[in-house]
Amino acid sequence: MTVLNFVTADKTLSSRMPLLNTGTPESKRQEILNYFCQTYDVYDRLFEVLDSDEAWYMKAISLRHPLIFYYGHTATFFVNKLIAARLIENRIDPDIEAMMAIGVDEMSWDDLDDKNYDWPAVEALQAYRQKVRAMVCEFIRGMPLEIPVQWDSAAWLILMGIEHERIHLETSSVLIRQLPLSCLNNNGSWPVCNETGAAPENTLVALNGGKLKLGKSYDDPLYGWDNEYGSQEVDVAPFKASEYLVSNGEFLAFLNAGGYDTERWWTDEGWAWATFAKARHPEFWVRKEDCWHYRTLLEEIDMPWNWPVDTNCHEAQAFCRWKSEVTGKSIQLPTEAEWYCLRGQIDTDLPYWEQAPGNINLEYWSSACPVDQFRNGNFCDIIGNVWQWTRTPIDAYEGFRVHPYYDDFSTPTFDSKHNLIKGGCWISTGNYGIKDSRYAFRRHFFQHAGFRYVESTASDQETINPYETDTLVSQYLEFHFGQEYFGVSNYPKRCAELCHRLMGSRPMTRALDLGCSVGRSSFELARWFQHVDGIDFSARFISAAAELQKNGKIRYFTPTEGELGEFKVASLKVMGLDTTDVNRILFTQGDACNLKPKYCDYDLVFAGNLIDRLTEPLVFLGNIHERIRPGGFLVLTSPYTWLEDYTHKDKWLGGIRENGEALDTYSALKRVLSLHFEEVQPPVDIPFVIRETARKYQHTVAHCTVWRCR
Repeated sequence: MTVLNFVTADKTLSSRMPLLNTGTPESKRQEILNYFCQTYDVYDRLFEVLDSDEAWYMKAISLRHPLIFYYGHTATFFVNKLIAARLIENRIDPDIEAMMAIGVDEMSWDDLDDKNYDWPAVEALQAYRQKVRAMVCEFIRGMPLEIPVQWDSAAWLILMGIEHERIHLETSSVLIRQLPLSCLNNNGSWPVCNETGAAPENTLVALNGGKLKLGKSYDDPLYGWDNEYGSQEVDVAPFKASEYLVSNGEFLAFLNAGGYDTERWWTDEGWAWATFAKARHPEFWVRKEDCWHYRTLLEEIDMPWNWPVDTNCHEAQAFCRWKSEVTGKSIQLPTEAEWYCLRGQIDTDLPYWEQAPGNINLEYWSSACPVDQFRNGNFCDIIGNVWQWTRTPIDAYEGFRVHPYYDDFSTPTFDSKHNLIKGGCWISTGNYGIKDSRYAFRRHFFQHAGFRYVESTASDQETINPYETDTLVSQYLEFHFGQEYFGVSNYPKRCAELCHRLMGSRPMTRALDLGCSVGRSSFELARWFQHVDGIDFSARFISAAAELQKNGKIRYFTPTEGELGEFKVASLKVMGLDTTDVNRILFTQGDACNLKPKYCDYDLVFAGNLIDRLTEPLVFLGNIHERIRPGGFLVLTSPYTWLEDYTHKDKWLGGIRENGEALDTYSALKRVLSLHFEEVQPPVDIPFVIRETARKYQHTVAHCTVWRCR
């Protein structure tokens, strides 16, 4: 291997993530504070390369927001999560925190429509970030802290925000790399490797495989996202893996062989993408005057043929099919388990090494480098340089639990459409750079990602679990779309019918279903209303509703007893909803206490079983009139089961004593709503039944009140 002289990146950009189980509370507090400030500084530093307002507000690709969103998003994450955890009481800027809360992937509930956004000025957002920085620093200095730091610790939530920003450090750098160079300022803070040359010849190297146990325990000393925890035992048959990542030079042979013109080398999904995108070459290759050039973060350089090629998963899979055809070998992308066999050649991890054993953690360059630069045993670039696509769609390990304050981090990706990438890249820091990190992207997405290939006897069949197995989501799918129990009629359907009768002959233009769960009431309201917004705080619920909207059905597993259960199908056709125009519905993840301004001018707002699950019910009730047209209706249902798990006791509307006297929730509602509403009919009770198992059910009675907006 050629020995190169390292031109290393600025060491203020690289870092070590804190260990959770060492030190004293005060030393750990300072360590977390330093980690937060360093993360914030590096993130700000990345955005300094944007050279004009145009760069801030331009979409690099249509499926992502402009960079102004990502600059604010990571700061709002701290505020929104601390509010949700009831660790702080006051927002810094409710408008920014609503606008920039979600919308980072092309999930069906993401709102990427520019018409819905009046983006703030860059200076205003910079000022906002500084306010958040001051708030978080103050919070860290005063938060309760015990060692080890655990899931339910306030410090865990801060680490969650820090690691979330480090994710967006990387994903934002990809978007910057896709912007025109005329929008950017190469300020010298992000140095590129200056070593290039001819691509080395790749060879296949044998590995023994063996029995692996994937996943980590909940007492692991490193912060992790929920999908990393649990366990899975895998038997890996002996296989061979490429010595190097696939280089630009090696990939050129595929392109010259007609790789982008030959359908048989692509999956059906991949060919559909390549045709739609009119893909002719890798994303960061640039053709000029019959020569290939290469786009780095901030400049175009002569093609570095010995650097790894950047591809999406479809391109990597097509290359492997071509390679199989020309070699007569079973060439494919590695599985997650096969990559871990490779990872066993490195006996250290990011917090422990003195110097990175690969081009990772911003310890060397702000670009890729030659694929033969970093050797680990018989292989190069086991970690770092570029991410490595696998053929494994992400799924949960046995023992997986959703973190209560970030339920939409992993579960929306358990859809067979997101493949795992492993090993990190040159800008992977923090959790992104550790051995156990598990990140997955849609197969047509671009990261700083490439691949290595394997010759393997493992089945090429992707594992797809077509059934929804999330316990709570399945329970609510059964509640909304399953059979009726004990003679109690379907609750969301009955509530929607009540709303319809209430409207009479009035125009039914717009309805808002707040706390829509898995969507039955939204589908029912769409029978009559021209537009229905279905909003829920839980991305898991919204994901199920959106799948129903798209496919007309969703399969789910409901338990009968113990490990036993039944596979069922929620079907719009069976519910008699197949003639409804479901395109009238827009399902969106959102916070009822801090909705975006666009949610307004409704003829009716239905908030089913919502108010006793809000952190700030008075805030919601005090503002909801602003969303309703004069003469429009607010329909509330609730069993008034106030719990401190959801609402601090001092914010309960009722079920309390006020000045020594009993105050029930209905009385409190009349007091709070009387300023802007009048009650139009006597309350009614609506019972409902939720099935937990074949022999356990929740039988509840909700109180329904109806209010007309003045």
